[in-house]
Amino acid sequence: MKRPSINRPQPDISGRPRRPEDMLRLDPDQSIPERIKDIIRREIDEYSVETEQRLATLDAFREAFREPREITVNFSGGITQKCWSVTRPDGDYRVVFMPRAGYFALCVESDFGPLDIGVHGSALGCFSSV
Repeated sequence: MKRPSINRPQPDISGRPRRPEDMLRLDPDQSIPERIKDIIRREIDEYSVETEQRLATLDAFREAFREPREITVNFSGGITQKCWSVTRPDGDYRVVFMPRAGYFALCVESDFGPLDIGVHGSALGCFSSV
């Protein structure tokens, strides 16, 4: 895969800032993992790499990415939900897609499995928060 230039202008397909509801406009015939990968591809295509630090974040995300895998995530109050892990656990954290909400979350690894810590949004945004 070609490494993007840090001076590359960022395309804006819609001409406006991306909204959460735009992320859900996907092919209904796709499987959930295919939909998740499409969302991530769009994020990567639109990710601004204007600094070396942002380019390093993008490279680290690509390295940590894995095929979406269904997992059970724990939430406060003892609630659990089926979600999709999109990064390899690094020992402390992983990024998951929450299909009911339609966005990504950062989870901390615990003795009981991944635990949602309230960091939600884009996959790259969650990933870069740690």
